[in-house]
Amino acid sequence: MSNVDRIWTAALVVIGDEILSGRTHDRNIAQIASWLQVQGIRLAEVRVVADLEDAIIGAVDTLRAQHDYLFTTGGIGPTHDDITVDAVAKALGVSVIVHPEARAILEDYYSTRGGLNEGRLRMARAPAGADLIPNPMSGAPGLKIGNVYLMAGVPAITAGMLEGLTGTLEGGLPLISETIGCWVAESEVADLLGCTERAHEGCQIGSYPFFREGRVGANFVVRSTRRDALDACIAVLITGLKALGKDCTPGGI
Repeated sequence: MSNVDRIWTAALVVIGDEILSGRTHDRNIAQIASWLQVQGIRLAEVRVVADLEDAIIGAVDTLRAQHDYLFTTGGIGPTHDDITVDAVAKALGVSVIVHPEARAILEDYYSTRGGLNEGRLRMARAPAGADLIPNPMSGAPGLKIGNVYLMAGVPAITAGMLEGLTGTLEGGLPLISETIGCWVAESEVADLLGCTERAHEGCQIGSYPFFREGRVGANFVVRSTRRDALDACIAVLITGLKALGKDCTPGGI
């Protein structure tokens, strides 16, 4: 399989006690997933971890080895509990430095905002060997080292960093998808879904059940990087559902 045809994957580690406690509702997962899909990369796994060094190191060690790219959000701010830089540096076996370019950016940004104090200087810290990801909103840059990308936890800042990365990641063809809705219980069509997916290489079928209007149903999302394969899989799935006496709703229910 060529680099263009293969499916590139990414993982995301969402870091922060505030996410796990429910005080903050994460919005970065959806925006990063959508951005990656446009880059031709599939977000394949997400983990949410606390502000604990060992937890971050464990997630980074595992996921950077399993996927083409690993993104982290959160924990790169100015306070004592922002420990992502330290944890990622340990996971990669490198030291933490004050990045000279990041320091210069922050000195300029805060020149009219009270100057660069100890807390603000923490945002210039980076794993040795890291490059910067521009932050057009608040100055403090993100970081990239190897296949690991350290992003802000604030969604609006993350969006600006993603914009700066657009077109810079190597990836494959964009993933395309179609949805078919059906008033049927998953258990009634499990065999059909499995057989259809196995018969169409390069396609995946996701099943998303729901309960509405006093009855059960499911939306089936077929994904592929190839339109011809996607269309063929959809056609077989619809034929199979109709053979079971089930009506289908293109676009989902």
